Amino acid sequence: MSTERSETTVADVGGVGWVVGGAVGGAIGSIAFGAILWLLDPAVVEITIPEFYGLEPVGAVGWGIHAAHGIVLGLLFGFLVTRDPILRTLRMTVDTDALSRTDVWIRVVGAGFVFGLAIWAILPVIVLPVWADTLGAGGAGEFPAFAAESLLGHVLFGTVLGLVFATVVDLTDRVAAVPAAS
Repeated sequence: MSTERSETTVADVGGVGWVVGGAVGGAIGSIAFGAILWLLDPAVVEITIPEFYGLEPVGAVGWGIHAAHGIVLGLLFGFLVTRDPILRTLRMTVDTDALSRTDVWIRVVGAGFVFGLAIWAILPVIVLPVWADTLGAGGAGEFPAFAAESLLGHVLFGTVLGLVFATVVDLTDRVAAVPAAS
């Protein structure tokens, strides 16, 4: 019987984990983004978002859909940043003075910012117009895909997501002992 142990990286604090961190961060980030949209043009949240799904703009339907999108994207972010290649990159020691003084927390917030930019470049700019044309959704022309508020909102979403995720999930380099198979 072997007494050797293998080491695995743990990206979790108190059992919370990347799933909860991603979902909570995504929900809070989508609320922040939705608030900007609602302040600038309430019709985007209240009417346009439900129209993409063929739903009537009744009550808080648009807010619910927007929050659900944020949760799904938050889960994707949490999954990605806790995978070994990205997590190793976030934890690495660098030779650049400015980056070497930052800790993992700041780097995760930065990763959230970049994630928000990527989401903006992929979803509302590329996917949404194709989806709207395919479904014949009338609200496609009303959604401000290239507008400053869309870019600002997605960057805000990603930054808030990264901030919440970095606060909830411990990504410091910890090791857990796992018994090896005999």
